[in-house]
Amino acid sequence: MASNKKYWRSVEELKSDSPIVESLMQKEFVEELPTYEFLGDKENLSQSATTRRDFLKYVGFTTAAVTLASCEGPVVKSIPYVVKPDNIIPGVANYYASLISDGSDIANILVKVRDGRPIKIEPNKMAENWGATSARVQASVLSLYDNNRLREPLSNGEAIIWSDLDKKVIDTLESLKNTNEKIIILTGTTASPSTKKVIENFSQLYGNVSHVVYDALTESAALDAFETMYGLRALPSYKFDKAAVIVSIGADFLGDWQGGQYSANYAKSRVPVNGKMSKHLQFESNLSLTGANADNRFPIKPSEQVYALINLYNAVTGNNLPSKKTLADTAIKKTADLLKQAGSKAVVVTGIQDKNAQLIANALNEFLKSEVYDITTPRFVKAGNDTDVTNLVAEMAAGNVGALFIYNSNPSYSLANADAFNEALKKVKLSVNCTMSNDETALQSQLVATTPHYLESWGDAQFQAGEYSLMQPTIKQLFDTRQFEDSMLIWMGENKTYYQFIKDNWSASILNGGSWNKALHDGIYKNNTEISLVKNEVDLTTSASALLTQTKPADFELNLYAKTSLGDGKQANNPWLQELPDPITRTTWDNYMTISAADANKLGLENWNVSDGALNGSVVTLKSNGVTLENVPVLIQPGQANGSIGLAVGYGRTAGMKNEMMTGVNAFAFMHNFSNFQTVEIEKTANIHEFACVQLQHTIMGRDEIIKETILEDYINKPKEEWNETHKFSLNHEEVAAERVDLWEKFDDTIGPHFNLSIDLATCTGCAACIVACHAENNVPVVGKHEIRVSRDMHWLRIDRYYTSDMTNEKAKEEDIFGTGEMFNTMTIPSENPKVAFQPVMCQHCNHAPCETVCPVAATSHGRQGQNQMAYNRCIGTRYCANNCPYKVRRFNWFKYPENNEFDFNMNNDLGRMVLNPDVTVRSRGVMEKCSMCIQKTQLSILTAKKEGRPVEDEEFQTACSSACPTGSMVFGDVNDKKSEVAHLINDDRTYHLLAEIGTKPNVMYHLKVRNTEES
Repeated sequence: MASNKKYWRSVEELKSDSPIVESLMQKEFVEELPTYEFLGDKENLSQSATTRRDFLKYVGFTTAAVTLASCEGPVVKSIPYVVKPDNIIPGVANYYASLISDGSDIANILVKVRDGRPIKIEPNKMAENWGATSARVQASVLSLYDNNRLREPLSNGEAIIWSDLDKKVIDTLESLKNTNEKIIILTGTTASPSTKKVIENFSQLYGNVSHVVYDALTESAALDAFETMYGLRALPSYKFDKAAVIVSIGADFLGDWQGGQYSANYAKSRVPVNGKMSKHLQFESNLSLTGANADNRFPIKPSEQVYALINLYNAVTGNNLPSKKTLADTAIKKTADLLKQAGSKAVVVTGIQDKNAQLIANALNEFLKSEVYDITTPRFVKAGNDTDVTNLVAEMAAGNVGALFIYNSNPSYSLANADAFNEALKKVKLSVNCTMSNDETALQSQLVATTPHYLESWGDAQFQAGEYSLMQPTIKQLFDTRQFEDSMLIWMGENKTYYQFIKDNWSASILNGGSWNKALHDGIYKNNTEISLVKNEVDLTTSASALLTQTKPADFELNLYAKTSLGDGKQANNPWLQELPDPITRTTWDNYMTISAADANKLGLENWNVSDGALNGSVVTLKSNGVTLENVPVLIQPGQANGSIGLAVGYGRTAGMKNEMMTGVNAFAFMHNFSNFQTVEIEKTANIHEFACVQLQHTIMGRDEIIKETILEDYINKPKEEWNETHKFSLNHEEVAAERVDLWEKFDDTIGPHFNLSIDLATCTGCAACIVACHAENNVPVVGKHEIRVSRDMHWLRIDRYYTSDMTNEKAKEEDIFGTGEMFNTMTIPSENPKVAFQPVMCQHCNHAPCETVCPVAATSHGRQGQNQMAYNRCIGTRYCANNCPYKVRRFNWFKYPENNEFDFNMNNDLGRMVLNPDVTVRSRGVMEKCSMCIQKTQLSILTAKKEGRPVEDEEFQTACSSACPTGSMVFGDVNDKKSEVAHLINDDRTYHLLAEIGTKPNVMYHLKVRNTEES
C-alpha cells in the first residue's frame, strides 16, 4: 500500500523546482546566528587585529552563541519554612481530584500540586466518560497564573472593597424587589446542581428573577430538538465505541461539538479487532479534525449539508421529505445502504445549528434503532437558549430590566449583536459582572465582582445523568476574589459559605447515604437516578420544508468553527494555546479564512513561501448580513469545499489581554441568529499577511515510509509483508531485516527497565493534548509569533500532519499527474480532497543515536534505561547533534527566554513562573534541548517503588504525552517487563520504526494506520 501513496505537508512541497523546499531540506537552522550583534560591527572586525583568543571566541559564536551566556548563571535564593504545613513535603507532589466545567471545556481532572502550587493537569481516569483532557484543559493551569487577572472588585473601573460592593448590590436588589422589576442572571452553562440551587434560592427571595443561559459555542438547536422529542432539555449521549458505521454531516465530534469528550470512545472502534473496525464517513465544508480522521470524506457547501441530511433520511427510511439534489447524492445513496446494513450499529450526527435539522437526525437514529444513540443517559454539558438571549437584549433595550448579573459569559465580545447588547446594558440600573479578567463585558459593567480561577474554587457538576463530580480548591486564592455563588449567598443574607452549601446539597439530594469524603477524594460519584423521558411525534415534513425555506445557497458560504487551541476565546490570553499549531493548518498565533485552491484562483488569492520557508498570504475583507470584517488573512486549504470558506471564532479579543495575545479577528461578529452557516462576500485587498506556520519546518518528507497505512481489506486478507514491508539488507549474502544489520556492539539493556513508547497512528486523532502536556511538564518556553515564523519553535513534541495522495486513483491517472517520475511531481493536485494522517514525532531515543557520536563534549549520551539524555550544563551549543538527527527533533535555545522582555509570556513575570516544574531544569541560552522521555517521572516511579519495597506496576510508568493522550494512542512502559502492554505492542504486526532502514534502532515505535475504505 505504501508504495502507491505519497505524503506531503504543505502545497510548497508539491513543486518539484521549489528552491525553498530544497534549501530547507539541507538546513536545520534557516537563519544564521547574528554574530555581528554580539561581536560588533563587521567592518571594524575585518580591519582590527585579532588575537588567537578573539579568533576562537569568534569561531565559537558562529557555531554556538554560548560564550557570553556561559559566563553567567542565575542565582536562586531559597527560604525555608518557619513552620512547615502538615500536608506539604518539599519536593513531593500532591494530587487532588477536581473538575473543569466552564461551558466550553469539560473534564474530570487530577491536579498536581508542588509546594502549594498547581503546576500540571492530569486526566482523572476513574471517570470513564469524562476523564480525558484536551489541549485547552491541559493549558488551563497556566490561566491561573495569568498576570492580567483582576486582583480585586471594581466599581466603574476603580478598585472597591467587598463590603461597599455588597451594600450597593443589596440596596439595589431590595429596591427592585419592592418595585417588582426584572432581575436577570445571565450565565454560561455551569452543569452544576449546586449553582442552580443557589440561583433558585436567589429567585425565591427576590421574586421577579429569570435565569438566562448563553453559550458562545451554542448547541441550542440540538437542545431544542431533544426537548421537543423527549421532554427534557439535554443532549443525547453517543456511544461511538459500539458503532459499526458513523456518518457525520458537519459535526466535528472530535472537536467541540456538543461539549466534546468523544475521542476516547471513538478510538476504541478504530483499531481492527477480529478483522472488524468502524467505518466513518464525513460530509463537511471545512477540513475539520473529525473529517481528517474519517475513512471517507465528502466536501460539500454548508447549504448542501442541509439537503444531504434530508436526502440521507429519505434514502434510509423510504420517505420523500422535500429536498434538493446535491453533488454528493451518489455518495449519500451508498451511505444509506451502509446505514441500513449496519442497522442498530449505525449512527448519524449533524452539526447544523438548526432545530429542524437536529430533529431529522434524531428521527433517523430512532428509525435505525441505534444503540450508539443513547437517550437514557443524556448529557447536561450545554444548556444555552438562543431565544432567551435574543429576548433578553430586547428587554434590556426596552428598559425592562432592573438588574443584570453576568457570570461565566462574555456577551460584549461573543454576541454577533454585541454593540446592541452594550447599548442596551446602559439602560439597566445595576449591572454586575462576575469574572476573573477585565474582559469586554467587564468594561461595560458598573460593578465587577472579581472571581477566582477554578483551581481556587469549590464546585460540582452533573455532566451526564447519574454521574456527579466535585471541584475543590488546590491553592489558596491568590487575590482578593470571591466565587459567584459565595457572592449570591451574601446578597441573599446567608451566613454559610458555598463549600458548606455544596456539602449540604449533596447530603440532601445526591449522596443517598454515600460518603462525602470518598466522593471528594475520587472527584466523581455515581447516582443511579432514573431520567423520565417521553417520546413525542414530530412532523418531519414541516421540519424539512422549514429547512428548505431558511437555507439560502450563495456563491460563497461561510462556516464558522472553533479551533482546537482557543475554542470560544475564554483562554485567549494563554500563550501555550496561542503558540499551539493547529492540527490541520499547522499555523499558530492567528485565525484566517480557509478557502479551496480553485476558489482562490478565481479570486486571485495566494499563499507563498519566502526564502526562509515562512508562509505569506493575501488579505481580504469579508461582508455578511451588513457586517464588515477587515484584514482577514487567507489560507488556501486542501480539502475545503468549493464555494465555502471557513473562519475560526475565539480570536480578536482586546480587553484584559497582553499585547502579544491580541491576535486575529473577531469572527463572532458574523454569527447572525446564532448560526454557524452564513452567506458572505469576499473582497481582495492589497495587504499581505505574514503567518507563523510550521508546515515546512523540520520536514523529513523527502524520506520514504515515514507514514505507513493500509486498508482493512488488505490488513485482513494479505500477508504482513505486503502492507507492512520490512526494509531488508544483504548480510553475509543473505537478505535480512534492516534492524538485524548493526555497525555497533550491542549494549546489554536487559538489566532493569528499558523504556519504549508506542504510538498508534490508527487512534491518534491529532488533538494536540500531548503537546501542551509536554509544555507544562517540561518547562518548554513560549517564543512568540516571530520566532515561530523563522523556524525557531521550541516544541519538544510535534504532530506532523501529512496529506495523502493515492497514486492508484483512476482520476489521478487520467489527469496525468505522474509527471517525470520525480518525487515531487508524483503527488496529486492539492485542491482536491486528500486523506490526512497525523504522526506525533519527538526524540526517538535511538539505541544507536547519531547525535551522541558527534557531540564534542558528550553532552548527549545514552542511558541504561534507553533514554537519550542531555546534560545541559555541559552543552556548548555546537548544534552538531541537531544537524545529525534524521528526525529533526532537537531544539536550540537561540535566546534566554525566561525573564526577558523580548519574550513577554509566562516566564517573564513572577506569577507566570509559578507554573514551572521544579523537577525540570529551565534551560539557558545557547544549549540544545529535546524530549527527555520525562526522565523525572520515570525516576520518581522507580524510587517510589524502591522505597516501598515492591516492583513498579506497568501503569505507573507514564510520560506527560502518554498520560494526556485521550485515545490511548500513546503507551509508555518497560519492554523488559514481558507482562507490560508496551512489550506486547512491540510484537504487533502493525509495528514499525521511523526510518528503521538507517539503523538508529529507536525506542519509539509506531503502529501503522488502517482505513476502512471498502464500500461494503
